[in-house]
Amino acid sequence: MRHRIKGKKLSRTSSQRKALFKGLINALVIHGEIKTTESKAKAVRGLVDKLINKGKKGTLHSRRLIAAFLQNKLAVNRIVDELGPLFAKRTGGFSRITRLGVRRGDNAMMVKLELVEKPAPVEDKSKEKKEKQIPAEKTSKGKGAKAKEKKTAKKTQ
Repeated sequence: MRHRIKGKKLSRTSSQRKALFKGLINALVIHGEIKTTESKAKAVRGLVDKLINKGKKGTLHSRRLIAAFLQNKLAVNRIVDELGPLFAKRTGGFSRITRLGVRRGDNAMMVKLELVEKPAPVEDKSKEKKEKQIPAEKTSKGKGAKAKEKKTAKKTQ
């Protein structure tokens, strides 16, 4: 009998399981959908719904509760600022599981866990910053290109 047994262990310790759930939830919130195994998706689905429900309140307290669990500022802001207002009229069922088929290596059932309503996609600002920091001269030439350039300059003179 399964009295008072809640959740799946997923062959992990409690700390490993908590880290797995945090990673899956962060990816789901940021990207809007993830591809994972069916048992992991079913284990995470309830947690996602609870976090979005907290985010619907939009208070500082709910923001801190979500941040204490996820520890990812981008995901917390996205839950409170975007997903909360998006799901304001919905009482539950914020995520959907769609079966994709079995994985080739171990025959595990793969599913797509996605949010029922999709928010606007997030633009990655870190790529823009990296492109601005690298000068144009260094990106087009490698280490050996400068030496070759000096040799060709001497030959032309």
